[in-house]
Amino acid sequence: MSSETDVFSALADPTRRSVLQEVATRGSATATELAVPLGITRQAVAKHLGVLSDAGLVDGRRAGRETRYRPTPAPMGEAISWMAEVGGRWDDRLAALERSVARRRSRPG
Repeated sequence: MSSETDVFSALADPTRRSVLQEVATRGSATATELAVPLGITRQAVAKHLGVLSDAGLVDGRRAGRETRYRPTPAPMGEAISWMAEVGGRWDDRLAALERSVARRRSRPG
């Protein structure tokens, strides 16, 4: 089971985000299929797919000599839910701050 930390760590790298986007767009892909459009070596793609797999963002299944990866959205959904929760708390705090500033500005001199 991955944690939000694993997901955020995996997504911190822009190349991994590109790899994940390409897998999601295709529905499934091998490292070999992803290397050319991403402009990196097959070995580099495989390494990035391994990190994404460890974070639970892709699932790899052997298909002959290669592994086909497909996106697994559950960890992404959990991370998005966490961000929405934290964002909601920030929205509440910022709204309270805004009300406080407005009250101070409306007080006579």
